[in-house]
Amino acid sequence: MTELKAKLMALGLSEEMTEQVIATVAEFVKSKVPESYHGMLDGVLAGNTPDLGGILGNLGGLGGLFRKK
Repeated sequence: MTELKAKLMALGLSEEMTEQVIATVAEFVKSKVPESYHGMLDGVLAGNTPDLGGILGNLGGLGGLFRKK
């Protein structure tokens, strides 16, 4: 998160504007993903690394759609 803030501030945004941009983008992303992922997004914004095992496990089931039979 620190890296993202630094990149935004390097564009000339104030710290306050940077916080507003991040909050706006977070709310937009939340409006596009299922509510069950909102907590994970909040964690990422707080600097935590998400456990992607559940997501990757669900995506693994899609492999059957592309295998030749």
